Amino acid sequence: MNQSTIALFSLSPLFLSCAMAQTTDDVEVIEISTSPLFLNHHDSIQSKLEESGVQFSSAGGASALPVLNGMMGDRIQLLTDGAPTTAACGNQMNPPLSYVAANEVHALTVLPGVSPVSRGGDNIAGVIEVSTLVPEFSDSSEFTWQSGRLGYFYQSNDDANHLDAEAIVANDQWYIKYVGAQVEAKSYEDGNGNKVLDTLYKTQNHAVSAGYRDEKQRIQLSIHHQSIPYQGFPNQYMDMTDNNSTTVKARYERQFSLFNLDAMVSTRNVDHEMGFFSDEKTGMMPMLTESRDDAVTLHFDIPLDNGSLMRFGQEWFKNSLDDWWPAVEGSAMMGPNDYVNINDGERTRLAGFIEWQSADTGNWQYLAGARIEYVTTDTGEVQPYVDSSMSMMSSNVAAAEAFNAAERKQTDTLTDITLTATRKLPNDSQLQFGLAQKNRAPNLYERYTWGTSTMAMSMIGWFGDGNGYVGDINLKPETAHTVTAAYQIDKQLWRAEINAWYTDVEDYIDADVIGQFNSSGLDSGERNLLQFTNLDAKLMGASISAAGELVDNEYGRLTLLNRLDWQKGERKDDSSDLYQILPLQNRMTVQYEMDALTASLSWLWADSKTDVDARRKENTTSAYSVINLNTSYNIASFTFRFDIQNLLDEYYEQPLGGVNIAQFKADSSNGFSQIAGRGRSIDVGVTWQF
Repeated sequence: MNQSTIALFSLSPLFLSCAMAQTTDDVEVIEISTSPLFLNHHDSIQSKLEESGVQFSSAGGASALPVLNGMMGDRIQLLTDGAPTTAACGNQMNPPLSYVAANEVHALTVLPGVSPVSRGGDNIAGVIEVSTLVPEFSDSSEFTWQSGRLGYFYQSNDDANHLDAEAIVANDQWYIKYVGAQVEAKSYEDGNGNKVLDTLYKTQNHAVSAGYRDEKQRIQLSIHHQSIPYQGFPNQYMDMTDNNSTTVKARYERQFSLFNLDAMVSTRNVDHEMGFFSDEKTGMMPMLTESRDDAVTLHFDIPLDNGSLMRFGQEWFKNSLDDWWPAVEGSAMMGPNDYVNINDGERTRLAGFIEWQSADTGNWQYLAGARIEYVTTDTGEVQPYVDSSMSMMSSNVAAAEAFNAAERKQTDTLTDITLTATRKLPNDSQLQFGLAQKNRAPNLYERYTWGTSTMAMSMIGWFGDGNGYVGDINLKPETAHTVTAAYQIDKQLWRAEINAWYTDVEDYIDADVIGQFNSSGLDSGERNLLQFTNLDAKLMGASISAAGELVDNEYGRLTLLNRLDWQKGERKDDSSDLYQILPLQNRMTVQYEMDALTASLSWLWADSKTDVDARRKENTTSAYSVINLNTSYNIASFTFRFDIQNLLDEYYEQPLGGVNIAQFKADSSNGFSQIAGRGRSIDVGVTWQF
């Protein structure tokens, strides 16, 4: 059986089926043994992150947005092998996790709140790291076949077919690896048997990596190509009609006499198209985006004589973006010009950090660091569909003139400071404390989307709320002050942790209402027009986790795991609720293992969601519970999997799902209902390792 690894910063609670646990560099590493097929399930990355306390805001079938400590999107720095990925879309239809197939992933690392400065900046919620570039060398000098894998997985609810493959050839100095995956799914059904419109999608990923090593150094190179020919987004006015990306990445590691070097260079090109492709949500309006992400990082580790460690680093990141909407022939509103939304947009980050980690001696261990980033954003002149102030979209003419006359270049200085302290206590327990000041600069869409017509504004926004958004060139960076505290106890047969966090954010980028629109004529069809703005906010949360071994004998091993999460988020000016805050939620799992059989029965309960953002017309949701059954069985080189998701076929609305725009367009009489979750699905699969 293969192993995937989820590594969590020591202040974050996680209780999973653990094969082993260890602490390295103040980071708790928990290895999770799973059948290889589990990693082929299209949402296995999401499900593993959910077990570690990450939530998700619904989007397309492969493009859900992570939510960490009550904050979503760009407030989380998501790194793939050390390189950030920018969502090249005004609706964030291609967020960072969407570029990685599940069977590529070797490790997921969640660093919420007080994340070390060496692990990324330009975030206030934390860091999620995805590791795919893992050495695959053998112990032999013969360059030979090492392993291969073919897998197939089927989901009954959405008629989804998952195919994947992997092959490795290597010796003790060289390796070459291929990983590929394809998923095709129809729209799924909810617990009442009704189709949730516009949730169909298709993705394809191919990655080739190679590496060389000797006694002092190691170099690795990877090329990744992804194609998403279509992906429905039920909570957006548009769909993805194509997304092609190519990523080239190189990593160099070397041990010197006084320090260790870790260098990375990466470039990613993205061609993205939005429009309509299905009769489940129809329309006619193309939108095109071209984006490029470049990254260079240099990290140095210097061991000190007293057993402590110093880290230094320099990083450079650049995102280039063009976003335009081609004219529609014969349309009075969308032509005769191309609508230029962002023209030669650039967002450049130059960062340096220093970090000190104390020796692992005595009762106290410390990790302290400081990071400075210079973030520069700029963009060229824009143009509306039409030049006439007498047109139906005349507001965009004046808006474009004002935007082009404005000073668009902005420079921000971000200063991150973090400190964590761990106190070892008797009886296998410890206390952990964390303090941080962290910053995030506005993204290109928050600053530079300029159209003020209803149509233009409704094309912007990654919140899935059906509202429309316009940017503000003069937005300030967000500054978050976070404090965390945790108590852990780890016994031979059981483990428990209580974790709490509080974040105070200055210049939090939220939105204020500047108008309304209604495409149905009914009160339930009204939506708001909003402008991004700075304000002050506070967020807080707590979790209680526990894991214990119930039985371990000749009849197998039985383990119970439980996690309870609570969150709250408010504006400080009027105490109104922030958007997409998770209601009280509990996740309980009973796991059984015996020889080649692994099985688990999990129960997820979520309380009713009543704390909602009135400005975004966020829906309330009712309490619900979902039971899932997962099993796998190994026979020789084959792994068979049988799962039943939503065993009781429960109907529920996703608290962080957003509104169902596709359903509203099909029948506006019920207004903007919340997106429903999946009904029962019977899933089967097999993997052959050779």
